[in-house]
Amino acid sequence: MCSIMGFTTCGLDAETLWEYFGRTVSRGPDQSRVEPAGEGCLCFHRLAIMGLHPEGMQPFRLDGDKCVCNGELYGFRPLKQRLEERGYVFQSGSDCELILPLYREYGLQMFSMLDAEFAMLLYDGAKNRFIAARDPIGIRPLFYGLDAGGHMVFASEAKNLVGLCREIRPFPPGHYYADGVFTRYADPGTVERYVEDDLDTVCANIREKLIRGVEKRLDADAPLGFLLSGGLDSSLVCAISARLLGRPVRSFAIGMDTDAIDLKYARRVADCIGAAHTEVYMTRQEVLDALEDVVALLGTWDITTVRASLGMYLCCKAIHERTDIRVLLTGEISDELFGYKYTDFAPTPEAFQAEAKKRLDELHLYDVLRADRCISVNSLEARVPFGDLDFVRYVMSVDPKLKMNRYGMGKYLLRRAFANDKLLPEEILWRQKAAFSDAVGHSMVDDLKDYAQSLYSDAEFEAKRSRYDHCPPFTKESLLYRELFERHYPGQARMIPDYWMPNRTWPGCNVNDPSARVLSNYGASGT
Repeated sequence: MCSIMGFTTCGLDAETLWEYFGRTVSRGPDQSRVEPAGEGCLCFHRLAIMGLHPEGMQPFRLDGDKCVCNGELYGFRPLKQRLEERGYVFQSGSDCELILPLYREYGLQMFSMLDAEFAMLLYDGAKNRFIAARDPIGIRPLFYGLDAGGHMVFASEAKNLVGLCREIRPFPPGHYYADGVFTRYADPGTVERYVEDDLDTVCANIREKLIRGVEKRLDADAPLGFLLSGGLDSSLVCAISARLLGRPVRSFAIGMDTDAIDLKYARRVADCIGAAHTEVYMTRQEVLDALEDVVALLGTWDITTVRASLGMYLCCKAIHERTDIRVLLTGEISDELFGYKYTDFAPTPEAFQAEAKKRLDELHLYDVLRADRCISVNSLEARVPFGDLDFVRYVMSVDPKLKMNRYGMGKYLLRRAFANDKLLPEEILWRQKAAFSDAVGHSMVDDLKDYAQSLYSDAEFEAKRSRYDHCPPFTKESLLYRELFERHYPGQARMIPDYWMPNRTWPGCNVNDPSARVLSNYGASGT
């Protein structure tokens, strides 16, 4: 990960500017730089992943144009060769150095051409204009707001803008901003018509496209690692990677010291694929001690996101402190495409598809936000193979009648796609899904609830929750997270539109806790 920030007009003195920009130096601890761009400036904290030499430092320049980008452009090497054939000369091995030549060749149309995860700011010197853009899913973070003078400011994280902008907003994924207007250039969740492939063809395509998505993300000049929960998604990413690389991968799993559910499954996968595997244990006190830091780094008050982030943060912290790894592959974005435990209750295929579209559109506010912050705050970069654009577009175009759980097993298409590869033990490939925040140990969620219960009497809870008009807390746990959020992001609660919850309008889903444990179909998922 890297950190970017851009002022369309900068009236701050250097010390004040660095106070705001320095809040995200952990995203890019290798080098930092601020450069003027017209009346404004571009700021960059570097985490060197591709092109490790100093020439890869940003902002990049091409005549009067400049850009900063937190991103990865996949398959950039053949594209770089084509640009070199057109006369462009490159100074580094960085993939992001291609952005300005691409802009020179294709203008704003270049964004829809990129196979990439990115947040970027570009200054067009000839037109004296700022351009900002974000990848179609929002895997890389970007926020914006107006400063006291009414000028646009962009930043990788909301924390950069606290105290600088009155209202902070997430930059919408799949959009670019130019000449004062946001324009949507990509919408991978909208399907005009479903593919007519039969079940065998669908599964074959899922297999091929996921393998290709993993392969792209193994290209790095810095050491790779893998988060391995023992669930289907991260296990597939690890197993595919091990086969593609032809050598042991370095995998990491975390669980509570008292009742870690997933650790035994992660160890089974690691043994099967010959991984160099590390187990991290966390205690009740470590979870509670990390809670405020986690809410502060996340910039959210959402219950599910906070719960799921605690284990991920502590695992990534251990990786940062104990290893030389810089890049982590993860299993996020599978649930949104293939279904959660609660989507077993979808009343119709159309309802299933609409829910998948909603979850995909909101990923940057929940699961992707969690993965980015927990990993980047520990000076690591996240790569998400299930977020590969070709893969996402295809799975979204599969008829939802096939994706619904008609088989007595969630994510059946994904499991069937790899049934003949013998990549994973059968007990992993066909294991029922368990939510990460539960599977690190049921005791963790119970500890958080008990801790919140100890902080507020019933009368205090009712009095304090009534202060909030946007998504008021509905449990003592949610009140605790909201108060911690307001301590670090005062008045910015509307950055998050709602609590992540099952679709309460569906039968069996009208619950008051986001944990899959409260659903009637949870069964043996958490054992």
